[in-house]
Amino acid sequence: MGPHITSSPVRRIVGVHFFHSENSPRNALGCDNSEVSPTKGIAVLQSIAASAEAPAELPASGPGPLDLHLLAEGKHQRLWEVLGAHPGADASGRPGVSFTLWAPRAHEVAVAGQVTGGRAPVPLRRIGTTDYWTVFVPGAEAGQRYRFELLGADGVRRAKADPCARSAPLPPGPDSVVHASDHRWGDREWMIRRAAADPRRRPLSVYEVHLGSWRPGLSYRQLAVELTAYVREQGFTHVELLPVMEHPYGGSWGYQVTGFYAPSSRFGSPDDFRYLVDSLHRAGIGVILDWVPAHFPRDDFALGRFDGHPLYEHPDPRRGEHPDWGTLVFDYGRPEVANFLIANALYWCEEFHVDGLRVDAVASMLYLDYSRPHGQWEPNQEGGRENLEAVAFLRSLNEAVHGRFPGVLTIAEESTTWPGVTAPLRDGGLGFDFKWNLGWMHDTLDYFQQDPVYREHHHHGITFSTTYAWTENFVLPLSHDEVVHGKGSLRSRMPGDEAAQLANVRAMFGLMWALPGKNLLFMGGENGDQGEWSEAYGLQWPGPEEAGRLGVRQLVSSLNRAYRDTPALWAQDPVPEGFQWLDADDAGHNVYAFLRRAPDGTPLVCVANLSGATWDSLRIGLPRPGRWHVLLDTDPTTARPTSLRATATPHHGQPWSAELYLPALSTCWLVPA
Repeated sequence: MGPHITSSPVRRIVGVHFFHSENSPRNALGCDNSEVSPTKGIAVLQSIAASAEAPAELPASGPGPLDLHLLAEGKHQRLWEVLGAHPGADASGRPGVSFTLWAPRAHEVAVAGQVTGGRAPVPLRRIGTTDYWTVFVPGAEAGQRYRFELLGADGVRRAKADPCARSAPLPPGPDSVVHASDHRWGDREWMIRRAAADPRRRPLSVYEVHLGSWRPGLSYRQLAVELTAYVREQGFTHVELLPVMEHPYGGSWGYQVTGFYAPSSRFGSPDDFRYLVDSLHRAGIGVILDWVPAHFPRDDFALGRFDGHPLYEHPDPRRGEHPDWGTLVFDYGRPEVANFLIANALYWCEEFHVDGLRVDAVASMLYLDYSRPHGQWEPNQEGGRENLEAVAFLRSLNEAVHGRFPGVLTIAEESTTWPGVTAPLRDGGLGFDFKWNLGWMHDTLDYFQQDPVYREHHHHGITFSTTYAWTENFVLPLSHDEVVHGKGSLRSRMPGDEAAQLANVRAMFGLMWALPGKNLLFMGGENGDQGEWSEAYGLQWPGPEEAGRLGVRQLVSSLNRAYRDTPALWAQDPVPEGFQWLDADDAGHNVYAFLRRAPDGTPLVCVANLSGATWDSLRIGLPRPGRWHVLLDTDPTTARPTSLRATATPHHGQPWSAELYLPALSTCWLVPA
């Protein structure tokens, strides 16, 4: 039995407005109506019409016919406006909340909790013969808790959290919270600028943050003040937040998501999180979220076996269970599941104005044999190891995000050599804007862990990444994964005493910020933290007496400001014309020298001496005559002159050159004066 369908032509169709382009009619859902199967759509509408005998007291407050049409096709890009809990009024004007749920094989569905006013659970009714259930509960209101109680196809009753809940209490469990936003955004100028920018040719320097341990105890609104001020002072262009979606176990750092549509209530309400994003935007700082479509935990109240059988997870355990993490894997080939995830990505962009999504564990999605021994995975229909459904999902994800939100970034954490991760969809690529360069990260940290005495034998560890730097659009990440699980901090991995460790960190940062690719640094790295990061204890903030650690922080601030002001360091990242080695082979001195160029030809020369010895007068080739200025120096005690003059002495393939004083374990940047 479904909702009462009146003969009136006026009916609520959630979230739909139409517009036209020169080429084809598209609606605000981003769906080309020609792509929706008319046969399946007509069947849905006939199903609704067949349910017209439903009692009149059940208002038409759930999905409208077009919504159900798009849901059936897995093409509803504003899913959160249809499913879940929505405060409003029924046809007679009574206030309350409508509840709608996807549960194809459930025998019974009811809503329980505070929303029923102390009464028994209120049954939902199936909409015709569709897979959706709905009910309007008069008197229910925002702020109240609710949960769904399902009698599954297996005969078991379960209490489940709303998959599309926009808020959840702590600790997460079967309860969800009805939410209605009243936030008023103040970031219009930011959003306009973002839509007009090409992120590949703009500066991108990212501060990766775990909100719960940056300064423990702060709320979203307190972070809006303190984190915003700190990131602005440090000069980063963006923050990247470890997952803020609701999760039951803090030690997962947010990567075990149970509430994909709910910002964690650990730090406040959804509107409090909006306030944080808004504050960062008004300070000129972008916000990237870690987003986890690769897997989800097995908690009984969450998505697993939602209606008594696998629903969100793939039914074949060889594809639906992750052997490394003990989690469940989404069924990317099921249209409704792909719709749930793609709409979720769009939700964070639409409702929270986020500027990017860093997609976690992409490699685990792309390969059917990921972490699976022989015999425990099944080839695809073409006999290969590629997960073709996941590939199609990722391509659809990027098409939807970039189509709806120009300027929003998608970034892949992808650790293999899968071709075309950042290639355009039209060229057969996956369509991401950027990919984390994990090869660069491993090679760089391996090199810097070596005692300088032995570095000449590892010289290629710094140069190798430039042999493939333009195969993808890369981010160079020194992320949270590199300061956990016994790896120590960045500083503690460096050889030597405290002074040598800090000098190595500074030299590494100077090299990293100058290489082709965007930059990402996990919180604490800028402070020269000695100990490994722990989400339970927070960062080890340096005191005023710790001049060496404070010096690292000051350097990072200087790096970011010089980087942002120097187009040679970012405007030609996507093309090899923006980079040239001057000397990639001086293993004996542990010296690296290279050239970066802006589109107008303006050069920057980076020289790094990564040995334990100082070189008094090492000649470096330069592309221009006249005076050159030392724009940045990672050695705060250097006696290096602040400027030098190029002479007409060819060197390193350049027509001019100069002799440089190169302190041990230091990097400097030179620009024409």
